[in-house]
Amino acid sequence: MTTPRPELPAEIRDWIATVTGAERVEVKQVPGGASRQAWFVDAITGAQTRELFLRFDPRDPDPASAFHPLAVEAEIMSELYRHGVTVPRVLAAHPQRQAVLSERVPGGTWFSRITDPDEQVRTARDFIAKLAALHRIDARELTIPGLGEAGPVEGHVRDEIAAMRTRVDRYGKPAPLLRFCIDWLERNIPAYDGPTVLVQGDTGPGNFMYADGRVTAIVDWELAHFGDPMDDIAWLSLRTVQDTFTDFPARLAEYEQLSGHRIDEDRVWYYRLFAETRLASLHPDSIDTRASVPVDSPDAGNRLIYGMLHRRLLVEALARVVGIPEVEVDLPDETVESEHAPVYAATASTLAGAAAQAQDPLAVRYVKGAARLVKYLAEVDRVGAVVDADETAELAALLGRVPESVPQGRAALAEAASRGEISESDYVAQVWRGIKRDDYLTRTASGALSRRTWPPLRHPTEGIEQKEADRWASPSPKTTVS
Repeated sequence: MTTPRPELPAEIRDWIATVTGAERVEVKQVPGGASRQAWFVDAITGAQTRELFLRFDPRDPDPASAFHPLAVEAEIMSELYRHGVTVPRVLAAHPQRQAVLSERVPGGTWFSRITDPDEQVRTARDFIAKLAALHRIDARELTIPGLGEAGPVEGHVRDEIAAMRTRVDRYGKPAPLLRFCIDWLERNIPAYDGPTVLVQGDTGPGNFMYADGRVTAIVDWELAHFGDPMDDIAWLSLRTVQDTFTDFPARLAEYEQLSGHRIDEDRVWYYRLFAETRLASLHPDSIDTRASVPVDSPDAGNRLIYGMLHRRLLVEALARVVGIPEVEVDLPDETVESEHAPVYAATASTLAGAAAQAQDPLAVRYVKGAARLVKYLAEVDRVGAVVDADETAELAALLGRVPESVPQGRAALAEAASRGEISESDYVAQVWRGIKRDDYLTRTASGALSRRTWPPLRHPTEGIEQKEADRWASPSPKTTVS
């Protein structure tokens, strides 16, 4: 059964015709998000055609959401355009519906599809120049009613932490690790008294458009907020985990020169944890669950592996800021086999055959996602009991009793840490050991994703030839954050 493509409401078409003065409006939906639709719009008058772009969300704005309503995004882009930032020019925002009409900007969005390494570097450098230009703007000079006035960074950080806490409270169920991270962030806000900037949030490859080695537009401002410039550097490093972005330390050195903001590694690590905690607060059920998959989604396989990636990145950042360099975990022998291994292998082969025969790209994605679920289940069947027994023993040693299950033990450990009965370092070290076991069980499903981690902020040695450093980049599959 084919899901019907959504139609653009007649009232939105009529609004476009009114604001453009067009005699005829033609629209075509293009990939650009889930509930927030993206449309190419041709506003035609006589022999002239204006090529425009429409973002449309059929839902009413959610006051509790971390994502701005489209009207606020329009305010942000309009003000940035006035200040010379490379963003699409907004023509109009609908007065009642979530719809924003802007000029259509040429260019691609999948950075990993740039096959020429030199073009990759030119594009990445141009993005860094534009991010630096954004961060040179004094946020107090920006008039964005939806964001209010810019003040000291600490106040904006506290406001966002309060919003995270509200989202978790609204969830109404225990979220021990997530609450621990929120509490830690609130106790350890960096002592920064430098200039406040507009942080794009979720900035980097995938959220800008490019052509011929140049960035043609920076897009997606739904998480923009006032804050610390290192907040955006953290987001950029997060997107770099998921997509090609050339040599990261070299790009940061360029950023320092162009922006006037020194890269503060401790602050970047704080905001790495901040970014991952903010993402987790949008779906509080995901962070404390080994295999967080939506039971009603055909894309559950991909949600499994990206959920695991973000959980691991969160805990790696938490360990870094707490001061834990590494933990050791004994993992099961790779040669151990399950008696059901042939059945899992046959299922994987069947799914691979189905993917090869499918014509619909979305169907191929879903079938490959199902294959990931099978690979994960095969590992759980093979060594899940061994992994759980090892972690249960560690939890029992810390708690002074044997927990009923690994999830129950993890929750009890978080509660004990919150009461001061277990030290912060002991708690985080144990969480990290648990995450390493979860990651081990997911590794065959995740493939190359299981080997990715936060990029370095500095080169380990001085005098590296930047040309050679830039050449390390190779195209990788495009993925998304939010």
